[in-house]
Formats: sequence, structure tokens, C-alpha cells
Amino acid sequence: MIGPRFGPPPFKEQKKPARPKNIKEFFGMIGAFFSRLFYIVRLVWETNPWILILLAFFCVADGLLPVLGAYISKDLLNAVSGVLYDEEAMSTISSGNVTFGTLLEGFLGTVVFLLIFYFVYQFLHKLLTRLSSTVKQLAGDLVCNHIKLKIIEKAKTVDLASFDRPEFYEKLENANREAGMRPIGILNATFSIFSALLSIVSFAAILVTLHPLAPIVIAIMALPGAILTYVYRNKQFRYVRHRSKERRQMEYFSTLVVNKDMVKEVRIMDLADTFIGKYKAAFRKYFAGMKRLVIREGLWQIFFTLISLAAQFALFTFIVYRVIGSGGEIGDYSLYTGALASITSGVATLVTSTASVYEGTLFIDNMMVFMKEEVTIVPVTKEPRLPARHAPHTIEFKNVSFAYPGTTRKVIKNVNMTFHAGENVVLVGLNGAGKTTLIKLLTRLYDPTEGAIYLDGVDLREYDVRALYDIFGIIFQDFGKYAVSLKENIAYGDVHAEMTEERIRDAANKGNAADYIEKLPEQYETPLMRFFEENGMELSIGQWQKLSIARAFYKDSDILILDEPTAALDPLAEQEVFNRFSDLGENKISVFVSHRLSSATRADKIVVLEDGAIAEIGTHAELMKMEGKYHHLFSTQAQHYVSSNGEEIKKA
Repeated sequence: MIGPRFGPPPFKEQKKPARPKNIKEFFGMIGAFFSRLFYIVRLVWETNPWILILLAFFCVADGLLPVLGAYISKDLLNAVSGVLYDEEAMSTISSGNVTFGTLLEGFLGTVVFLLIFYFVYQFLHKLLTRLSSTVKQLAGDLVCNHIKLKIIEKAKTVDLASFDRPEFYEKLENANREAGMRPIGILNATFSIFSALLSIVSFAAILVTLHPLAPIVIAIMALPGAILTYVYRNKQFRYVRHRSKERRQMEYFSTLVVNKDMVKEVRIMDLADTFIGKYKAAFRKYFAGMKRLVIREGLWQIFFTLISLAAQFALFTFIVYRVIGSGGEIGDYSLYTGALASITSGVATLVTSTASVYEGTLFIDNMMVFMKEEVTIVPVTKEPRLPARHAPHTIEFKNVSFAYPGTTRKVIKNVNMTFHAGENVVLVGLNGAGKTTLIKLLTRLYDPTEGAIYLDGVDLREYDVRALYDIFGIIFQDFGKYAVSLKENIAYGDVHAEMTEERIRDAANKGNAADYIEKLPEQYETPLMRFFEENGMELSIGQWQKLSIARAFYKDSDILILDEPTAALDPLAEQEVFNRFSDLGENKISVFVSHRLSSATRADKIVVLEDGAIAEIGTHAELMKMEGKYHHLFSTQAQHYVSSNGEEIKKA
């Protein structure tokens, strides 16, 4: 996630996750863990219930099949041992007189049967393993797609105000990052826990016949290393969260070097090595702490592994003693030692998988928090109103003031004004005067902090939000550039209407874009940008602006707003756009925001903003006669066009 000018959103230091201070908090954390786990299960169930059913089946098979294999191996070894001690069988084999009939008799028959059984078991085991791997891979893609769609669906409803908060960017970044394989990985680890439990219980039942305390000793022997893994997974999670700043710096500086919109400036000013150096510095700072954690864990694991091996040696010796002492066979030894090894690895898998699930659910908490992001731009009435379409409208600002969320400074101050049907309104003022913010309030991307805005005498907040947006045709300063065809870029102005060639060409003409479009080999079918197509056309910023204006004209809106979309156009092109903009019809309201005041001379109403408040309001003639702010701005700009003797000296 990157912010304006390809930078990250404002950074907010991450607090370290709190540790439980008492039993109540501990059980609260356990409850939160299961809440997150059930959330993941629900996500997978929403994707496809069969994913859960199949994973559960493979879990049971994975837990019980090794036990079956251990018993088959035991019986096979004992049968082979029986053949070795059967003089008649050995004599038959030595003589070479082995026929199909002799293979089915006595110990040889048992060995042949068990061999066939063993290879059938191996076939089934490998088949289920392959099927399990295939299902998990496909399930991962399906779940990832489902979660990505949920995030996108949520993002399209989130208030614009949320995007102004650094913590929201953090939530969105984390949710988007963890939407990949994390959920299905957590679910696989969860089923690994159940599979390990099945295996441990089954093999423990075998070892109990050797000695009642044997399974307990093995479990205790395996616990230290497994718990160590759990502890260090938690430490690594806490470290990653705490070092969010360095991770974001690494992403930011690497993006600056490879982003095509920045590469010209980076190359000319030789900034690449500087940014690479900053990337390396951030990585070194991040890696230093992670390296310490990994090395410490490795040293402790070596220590506990040595202790575990010593304990295993003692247990293996005990098994040999008991098998020989009780007159057992080689297959019995294989069964008991296999059970011992399986329980040891099972306990390690159990604790490691639990740690993995716990760590994963902590990360998935990012998505849960994001999905619960509150939406406030909603109708304030139970039955929202629908604005009239293709009818004369009146817009009234009453005592409107506004401060961006999380701030106290008012950027709009006590604005009172009215726009009538058929009026061409121009908003002017210096940078930071509040022009764009006023447009955001008018289109209800934000709600006023104080006062209200009325459409046809009704508070904007009483209208259905989607229906309200439909009456506006708007192009912002930071207009969209879409990597699709030219005609789709225009038609995106009204995605709910049928795309027709006549309508697209008409919008292109009004936006002054038809001239350059029709000179292209593929004209309106031309793919734009080279993200997906090798022959994608790279437009100039001026051409993009004309295309965005055509997009605004494409929508048959009641209120058309252009928020400084002509900055890259020459004055003549801007004047042409404004002229067409002014001829929309008597029932439409048009609002034009521009730095070039030459376009304001034809406006029905000019609103001069200064520091968020209305400084002046009136027609060009009225404001020039007042000799106030507008007169000063207009006269200052005019000096850049003509000298004192009337000779043109500069283009704006």
C-alpha cells in the first residue's frame, strides 16, 4: 500500500502486543484465539464447504494410516523372520523349486500376502497424499480469491475519511498482505494438530502395552523443544509487528526505483543508489534483530535436541531389553521404536502447528479489524430518499464547516451559498483555499462537521448514497488512468449504461479528445498503458486529461463537476472545454474549479475562497468592480499574458 506520490501513508508506530497480566486476560486471549480460528473456518466454508469436508477426511487418514502401516510392517518383519527359522521353507528356497503353489503355503504364503497388503497400503497412502496436496493447492487459490474479493467489496464501501487515517492504511495493508495463503495455511496447520493428536493417541496405545508410563516419558521428552519453537514464533511475530516502520521503508524505497512514473526523475537525478542505500539501511536494521532471534532459537534447539537424543537412546535400550526379555520378535521391536519416534515427532508437530496457528490467527486479526471498519457515510433515515433524475436541482450550503477526521483545524469555515439549475459556477482561490474539500462535501464523500448541505431542500444525508452519486459527473485533479482500451476509459464515466459508439464519440468530441484518438491506428479500440499489452499506448498527461474530461461528459449527469482537470492543457484548450461545459443545458448545474481565471469570465457565479471561507461571490463584472480578492488575482494573472503595451509575452 502506497500513498500519494508513490510514498507510504503516514507512519504510526506499532505498539507491542500486550501480554496477559492475570488469569482473566489469559482466558480472554484464548477466547480471542478461538474467535479468530472460527472466523477462518467460516471464510473457508463460505468459499466452498467441500474444502472443509475433504480436509477433515485427509486429516483422519493422515493420522490413522501410519498406525496401520506400522502394524503391517511389524507383521511382515515377523513373517520374514519366521521364514528364516523355518527349515522347510528355507530348503525350498535354496533348492530353487519355488512355484506359485509353494508361495501360498506356510510362512512364505504369509509373507507374500503381507507384501501385497503392504504395497496396497503404500499405494493408498501415496494416492491420498497426492490428492491431499492437490486439494490444498486448489483450496488455497479459491480461499485467497474469496478473501481478496471480500477485502475489495469492503474497500469500496469504506468512507473516504478512513483513507486519511494512517492506522487505516496499516489495517488495509496488513489485511491485503495476509489474504494470500495465510488462512488456508492456518486451516492446514489446524488439521495437522488433529492429525497429530490421532497419531499420538494411537501410537500411545501401542506403547502402553510395553509400559504404562512410556507415552508420558516420550511426551515430556519432546515438549521442551516444541515449546521453544512456540515461544520463538510468538517472539518473531511481535518483532515483525514492532518493526513495521523498517518493513514499510524497504517497500517504499524499492518501489521508488522500479516505478515507471518515477524512473525518469530517479535516473536523471541519479537517485537510484541513494534509495538503494536507504533500502539496505532499513533491511540491516530489521534483519539485525531477526537474526538475533533466529540464532538464539537455533542454539536452544541444539541444546534440547541433545537432551532428546540422550533420552531416546535410553528408551531404545529399554525397548530392546523388554522385547528380548519377553521373547518378542524383530517386528515387535520395529513397532515399538516406530511408535516412539512417531510420538516424538507427533508432539513436536502438535506444538509447532499450534504455534503456527496461533501466530497465523494473530496476523489474520488484521483482516478482522479491517472488515469491521465502520461506515458512516450512510443515509440517516430508515427509508432513504431518491434524488430526482434529469430535473432542475438546487444546492444550498447552510453554515457549513469542516475539519478532517482526527484534526481540529477547520479547512471549511461557515460557508453559505446556493447553486441553481442552469448555473455555471466557478470556484477560485489559491492552493489550500478549500476548493477540492468543498467539492468532496458537495458530493458527500465527507459529511460537514457543522451545518448541512441541501439538495432540493433535503439534507444530503437523507438520500440513498449510491443514488446520490449517480446524479454527479465528476473529474478530480487526481483523475483515474485505467489500463484498458480508450473506449472503456471513456465509458467508465457511466458503467450502468450500455456502451455505444455514438455516445463514446460524442463524449470524446466534447472533451476535446477526438482529434488525437482518431489519429491512432486502432482509434477507440487502442489499449492504454503497457501493464497488460505490449502495444499499449502511453498517453501524455494532457491527453489523459482530455480523456478524463470526455469521461465526465459521457455520463448523463444532472450536476457536472470538473475539479482542476485542465492543468496540463493550454489556455485555448481549457477555454474550449469550459465553453462546452457551459453549454450543457438550462437544467444542469456545472461547477468548475480552475486556477486560470480567464475561464471564469463566462461564469454565472464565481465563488472566491480564502482559507476555507467565502471571501467574495458574484459575476466576473461584479467582482472586478469590487476591486477585492478576485480583482487582484485576475489582474495578477493577466500580467502574465500581456505587457503594458498589449503585446503577448507568456502563456500560462
